[in-house]
Amino acid sequence: MQTPIFAALDNDKLQELSLIARERRSSANETIFWEGDPSDWFYVVAEGKVKVSKLTSNGREIILAFFGPGDILGEAAVFENKPYPASAQSVSETRLVGIKKSGLIEFLMKHPDISLEIISTLSSRLREAQSRLRDLAGERVEQRLSRMLLRLSERLGDTLPFTRQELSDMAGTTTETTIRILSQWKERGIIQSVRGEVTIADKVKLKLLSEGPPQV
Repeated sequence: MQTPIFAALDNDKLQELSLIARERRSSANETIFWEGDPSDWFYVVAEGKVKVSKLTSNGREIILAFFGPGDILGEAAVFENKPYPASAQSVSETRLVGIKKSGLIEFLMKHPDISLEIISTLSSRLREAQSRLRDLAGERVEQRLSRMLLRLSERLGDTLPFTRQELSDMAGTTTETTIRILSQWKERGIIQSVRGEVTIADKVKLKLLSEGPPQV
């Protein structure tokens, strides 16, 4: 199970964990769980890409994040014993490793060191969520988009496998605006892009954009 939270487990612990794990395969656009469903399963993405989103009161979808191989899903709800706070949907053919909540809790009680890794992951997710809320609250679209690309690159590297539609959804703006800004950045040599993929070519310039215009 290739994920940082289980990376330090020895072979005996991995074997123990494998006895309570179940593989689940999802086709593209298949729902893994809905917002409000009981949080019965903890998931690790083994292959593919998963979109996590919420619906606003007027029915608009807000994409919270995308998760790829090695990322975990549903951990906050599992440990709080609350329903899933958002919906998860496979973007492409996806393979997940699921662990039933009861089995996971029992495993962590025997191996509390793994709990610390999960707490660290939750803390990181909270910081990222707070940063996104700040961005959406009042910063310019160009600044929001640059910050988001930098955050994604910290997890996934400089080549990001997202469409312009997905990037615009995550940045809380329109596809047209995202296309316009990315085209400007491409002309300035800040990014490179092909269909379904954006590569950060000049991280220094992108970081300057993320900090906003100079203060006067």
